[in-house]
Amino acid sequence: MRLNHTDFILSPITDILKDSISASAGIGSGIETYPLSDYVMQSVFLKMTGFQEQKMKCIAWDLATIDYEYRYKRYTQKTLGECSRYAEKNEVYKDLISCIRKFDNNFNFQINKTAKLNVICKYIRRLFDNTNLSAWIHKDYNSFEAILLNQIGNSLSDNNNLFDNQNDDKMDSNNHIRKIYNHLYRHRNRCAHNTPSYQQNLPTLKTLVNVNYQYENYFVRFATLVLIDKVFIELYKKYLETLEVN
Repeated sequence: MRLNHTDFILSPITDILKDSISASAGIGSGIETYPLSDYVMQSVFLKMTGFQEQKMKCIAWDLATIDYEYRYKRYTQKTLGECSRYAEKNEVYKDLISCIRKFDNNFNFQINKTAKLNVICKYIRRLFDNTNLSAWIHKDYNSFEAILLNQIGNSLSDNNNLFDNQNDDKMDSNNHIRKIYNHLYRHRNRCAHNTPSYQQNLPTLKTLVNVNYQYENYFVRFATLVLIDKVFIELYKKYLETLEVN
């Protein structure tokens, strides 16, 4: 069964990464190209966050197309925002599971976190190996996999939370991917609103020595967004299957 936005929802966010590599291939990776690195990486990052925000909205709209009760709740009583914050993504995550359970009461969504992230990290390495994008920020490229795999924690552990149970104001209390996403969200806002234009161009020494500075890594952000995308694609496919059966 196909709904209004099925093709878009099932399209992987990694297509943006592939396009960015193709588009920048002719630039080269010499020292004269380094000033372009932040422009290119920021553009790719914003395209990915925007793509994912639109996907969240499309999922909610497709659910509302089928389920009128859900439509009333989601668009009258508890509306979504831009779907850029974790809480908004988590709402869509719970909505999908709730709508699936209306057809399948026993549905339980579980993901092997370590296996999923390992696959994503290896895929990103295959994409970016020997490209100018990885050469521009080689240190970040070399470290992103270890950072991610050390932060799995309890992410994707139940059907009520996309990641873990941390509150927004406790994002540094434990090692979880949720913490990485909150840093990602901050950077999304910095880029979208161009706040660096009136701030210091370089981080202070205090910022550099902070343990959380490791999350200021574009490849960590890319992998986190890909992980979220894969979760929602899997859930949406399951939703389509339940519609077919019922």
